[in-house]
Amino acid sequence: MSDALTKDRPREIRIADADIGGIFPSGLEYNPPARGMWNIVHTGMLVPGAHEIFACAQGCLRGVILTAAEMFELDRMSWISVSEEDMFDGTLESDIIDGVVEIIERLRFHPPVVLLYLSCIHLFAGVDFEMITDELSKRFEDICFVDCYMTPTMRTTVSPVMKMSAQIYGALKPLPLNKRAVAIVGNDRKTDEDSELVRIIRQNGFTLYDISYCKTFDDYLKMAEASVNISYIPTGTLAGETLSERFGAKHLHIPASYSFKTIKENYKALCKTLDVDMPDFSEDIEKAEQALSDALTIIGDTPIAIDYTAVTRPFELARLLCEHGFNVSYVVADSAANESEAFEWLKINNPDLLIYSPVNVNMLEMPDEEHEKILAIGQKAAYYFATDNFVNIIVGGGYYGFSGIRKIADLMADAFVNAKDRKEKLRLKGMGCASCL
Repeated sequence: MSDALTKDRPREIRIADADIGGIFPSGLEYNPPARGMWNIVHTGMLVPGAHEIFACAQGCLRGVILTAAEMFELDRMSWISVSEEDMFDGTLESDIIDGVVEIIERLRFHPPVVLLYLSCIHLFAGVDFEMITDELSKRFEDICFVDCYMTPTMRTTVSPVMKMSAQIYGALKPLPLNKRAVAIVGNDRKTDEDSELVRIIRQNGFTLYDISYCKTFDDYLKMAEASVNISYIPTGTLAGETLSERFGAKHLHIPASYSFKTIKENYKALCKTLDVDMPDFSEDIEKAEQALSDALTIIGDTPIAIDYTAVTRPFELARLLCEHGFNVSYVVADSAANESEAFEWLKINNPDLLIYSPVNVNMLEMPDEEHEKILAIGQKAAYYFATDNFVNIIVGGGYYGFSGIRKIADLMADAFVNAKDRKEKLRLKGMGCASCL
């Protein structure tokens, strides 16, 4: 590897020396083989009965087709290969329309919704996506066509993951809003039933919707009656905002947090929105505190590494653990967005904490280096620090609130005592989905 590509690209920095506005400079990137995160194929498959059609170059198709195969869902995916010649003969729109028509006519039955993915080359060429979906809707009046996007060029604006999290609700049709119906949107896994969030909703007699609950397309369509859409994952905010614009439902963003103060504020906002009494969380807080204490007794001063794929606020979790006596030594993340308070606290109270870039090309050699015994929270941390003692969750694992803190503490204690087969776990794409690997 050329020195010119790697020099002046430090892979780690002390938090005391880090600038929250830009922790690491951008440059040549490395993507480690920790495959648990979901991609846009996984997310689209959450829509019951949906058929995905990808129109893109063959190199890109390889990845999405393999994802569908690993999920045992190849019968729900089709594709249109785009060649270089297609870019110059003026037939990009007609090729997509003709390709989709042929695919649908060959299916055994018409799906209720088709998720049509265009790629970056279509956007570069100025393809009229609206015209494509309008024409297809005229030809197949019984199918809802939803525009979806497979383009890395969106990463610095609206990321493909965030956009896809919103588009999976694109086939919903307006319904009269039900004041006693609430939906959790923008997440790709069920929220833990033991969470105070779910408990408040259910115990006050509200119907709770979530796309991960939906078994049929009719179940999915009922989500449109929710008068309040709740998001708590950062990439879910666009979904809540879009549904608010389309149907007039209220969007409440209460981010998954590891600050007791923020959790209380979130629940206060939830109870105000639902017009219900605020519960007493004393017992929930006590259980969370006890779980942290029990985990500390087991883990002791073992160094802990946290990565951003495990939890959406790794610096907040780091602060929580430091406040409870844990030896948090490493955070793998390239941003501290919405975590300024925790970031500044760690600067003062744990100045030697090392932040590692998750994508810096200089991380390539890190797994082969000598490491002390480390407890990792997250797959990338487990890979980079070459440890089989790790908490195997992504995007918070569906855990939320005080119960979420308690369960993560329990998982930490279990991971310390019971090693996992790192190579076997990390090679599986789309954690929580069926895999043929």
